[in-house]
Amino acid sequence: MEDLIIDLLAQVKRQKPLVHNITNLVVMNSTANALLALGASPVMVHSPSEVREVVDLAQSLVLNIGTLSELTAESMLVAAEHANNIGRPWVLDPVGAGISAFRNDLLANLLELKPTVIRGNASEIMSLYNFNQVNTKGVDSTADSKAAVGYGQALQEQVGSIICISGKIDYILSEQYTVEVHNGHPMMTQVTGLGCSSTALIGAFLGIADQPFEAATAGVALLSLAGQLAAAKSPGPGSLQVNIYDELYQLNADRIKADLNIKQYGN
Repeated sequence: MEDLIIDLLAQVKRQKPLVHNITNLVVMNSTANALLALGASPVMVHSPSEVREVVDLAQSLVLNIGTLSELTAESMLVAAEHANNIGRPWVLDPVGAGISAFRNDLLANLLELKPTVIRGNASEIMSLYNFNQVNTKGVDSTADSKAAVGYGQALQEQVGSIICISGKIDYILSEQYTVEVHNGHPMMTQVTGLGCSSTALIGAFLGIADQPFEAATAGVALLSLAGQLAAAKSPGPGSLQVNIYDELYQLNADRIKADLNIKQYGN
């Protein structure tokens, strides 16, 4: 798997896929910088009047519902439906799943459109499977990622999407395989939007990869690896965020082979 991730990273740097992000106001700048550091090209277009045209241009679509409005909800539905119509892969980040009826209704509609990949924390994945089971504290998880694996597997069977669960251990679930990513650092929980950056990186890899499971694994694994490497030289969360961009920019085969810690299992 490490060699495959190295190859996918080289493809991103070479092809510079355009990733269309309809994302939340808190993380717009940080996810754009993460994509640029990786080698991809971000575009942030939110108006329902132009999202179809931008989906046409982009290689993938990222939908992040963190700061919802009626306008962005409409844009997300229009963009996801158009992505399906023209065969563009897309990834859903269900930020704050379970906290309101408006949010849950939008997520139910987006699930019907069958996202290529879904990435969230444990509480979000658990709530996405069963909206009546609220396990979230705002946008923070109240559950360990391992506790959500069963929910993620059930959600994968229900929707057909690749499911990514972020936490102390990151899990990537498909019908056939499970990958565990054992990188990362506790300090990453003190920087807002790093999970959203992971989602955006998945979008970059979806733009160039043939297999969504491989794209999801690469996006999750490299963000967690960059966070671990950055934490080793960061005295606090402010420097950590900046250093993560530098680590993403400097990722190469040697760093990945030396420090990436992943395990793959057949289901």
